[in-house]
Amino acid sequence: MRLTLWLSAIALGLAVTAAPAQEPPAPAGGAVVSGAVFDSVAGGPLAGVLVQLVSASDPGAYSVAANSDASGRFVFRGVPAGRYHVGFHHPKLDSLGLGSIARAVSVEGQPSIEVDLAIPPLSRVQAALCEAPAVGQGGGLMLGMVRDAGSDAPVVGATVVTWWREITVGKQGVESRVARREVTTHDNGWFVLCDVPSPGALILQANRGADSTDMVETEMPAAGFLRRDFMVGEATVVQLVDSAGRARASRRTGSGRVSGIVIQAEDGQPLAGAWVRVVNGPETRADAQGEWALAGAPSGTRVLEARAPGFLPIRRAVDIGAGAAPVRLTLSRLTVVLDTLRAVASSRRSLLGRDGFMMRQRTTAGRFYTEAALARRAAPFTSRLFANMPGIDVERDSTGQTWLFMRSSFHGGRCIPAIALNSHILRDITADDLDGLVEPEKIAALEVYREQQVPPQFQVGMGGCGSIVIWTK
Repeated sequence: MRLTLWLSAIALGLAVTAAPAQEPPAPAGGAVVSGAVFDSVAGGPLAGVLVQLVSASDPGAYSVAANSDASGRFVFRGVPAGRYHVGFHHPKLDSLGLGSIARAVSVEGQPSIEVDLAIPPLSRVQAALCEAPAVGQGGGLMLGMVRDAGSDAPVVGATVVTWWREITVGKQGVESRVARREVTTHDNGWFVLCDVPSPGALILQANRGADSTDMVETEMPAAGFLRRDFMVGEATVVQLVDSAGRARASRRTGSGRVSGIVIQAEDGQPLAGAWVRVVNGPETRADAQGEWALAGAPSGTRVLEARAPGFLPIRRAVDIGAGAAPVRLTLSRLTVVLDTLRAVASSRRSLLGRDGFMMRQRTTAGRFYTEAALARRAAPFTSRLFANMPGIDVERDSTGQTWLFMRSSFHGGRCIPAIALNSHILRDITADDLDGLVEPEKIAALEVYREQQVPPQFQVGMGGCGSIVIWTK
């Protein structure tokens, strides 16, 4: 693979155009060097970019700079004869893994020279970085760097693995499989993943020997490009045992520290008492000001979870390392989400009756419960509808929270299913949250799918677990 993460103007096929040779000689005051800066990825000019023109033989002898205007234009006047480099830098170049774009210019008596600069089109970057043209899953390109959580130095030879779910429709019906790809970081710590689904949900993990990041779920945008960096650090696994000395769970610890604040989405006020944890790691609660800190956390890229009673929980990937910035976590009230879901249900009632629930009941594997069937279960709370339901367990954990679990071969045992309420997918909500969202008598129909049965519209990225679909009246 060609992985030169500084691409010259020549490699990217950019050209310098000079004024026609028949123009009169340059005035004594020197030549006018002008041009425009264009963003080929976004398809528009770049305004306010600092463009520099420096001597090719001795940058200290001659160097001038100008900012591009609203149309991306820049002008240098009175440029003496000589050979120069014209270039610019922009944060988007960093995201593409490119260095400064520089162009060679010769001033040899012309009164004016036109030099156009550009962030190269994604297709050209992709052609330079990937061995073959992107085909198959949509041709998405992902770039990133793997760094050490302690020193921030690039990690050479780390592996980056990505998984995604492929759904195909054939003679045997709808089939789902998990695709996997692995690449290795180069001498500068960079990695390139070519031809990944775009748009699509990916799970990513970076590994260095025994050290690895958490599995991070990421959405590849429809534009076909994503920059994603990782930090790898050490984690110690501690086995937790019960009173009989039997191992019942494990927890990861380390020397990392992460802190931040939890606020409410509606008014920005601190959310006192919110529960914050590193998944499978240390946990804490926010104080009266919504502030929290976790010590003894595993370093590297980890998944942070925050939840509070009456609020929709969130998960977020964070980098835990030296000098990590505070993390701001925002939670939305379940009541606000429920109001939105009710509005969606009112506008999509046909999905349930005419071509949604009934059609899937005829054509899709899964368990389907009508309003009458649910009424026969006589459940006082919604979570109790799932008691004794095949493949589902309702259990309370050590923190006092009740969860719905599904049996899963992908997760090697059990997992927490996604819950779709009026087609809006909710993740990682507890059974207690579900009870607060909807009452049993308000449910019009219920669909339950195991991991290999989930229709695409109810599949949560690469969750690899089943789904529960609830339709309200």
